[in-house]
Amino acid sequence: MEKQTILGALAAFAAQRPGLEPGNYFSDWRDRDGIAAYRSEVRSITRDLHDVRTLMRAVELRSSLSADQLREGFRAFSGRLTLSDDGRLDYCTGQYWPTEYRKAVCAVLALALWTYWREDAADANAIRKTARNEFGRGLASRWFN
Repeated sequence: MEKQTILGALAAFAAQRPGLEPGNYFSDWRDRDGIAAYRSEVRSITRDLHDVRTLMRAVELRSSLSADQLREGFRAFSGRLTLSDDGRLDYCTGQYWPTEYRKAVCAVLALALWTYWREDAADANAIRKTARNEFGRGLASRWFN
């Protein structure tokens, strides 16, 4: 399977609507704490989508990052995101699907980049520094620690 096919499957998977259930957070619109928790989850899920897009672009731009290295990334996130031979993705939910499925994609992409950078890096700290330089402290601290 080619790298672009895998990236296309990951992009389509991450682009799914999260299906967040407001009823899991608040019972009516007067519940300020519940609404605040719901909005916090929405922000986190949206941030995860931005991270997916940033990491995916980094993988795309590295022509020498192979499909095998990308497939190796599926070990991340406890292997809960799997790629079948026909290019379909399957995800085994841990706690709450809407808050974690994009994180799984980020973890796969980050591990693929880690594997790619490991070939030229002296140690893990050098990889972390490369990630900070490329993505900034926030994204790097979320996915390259």
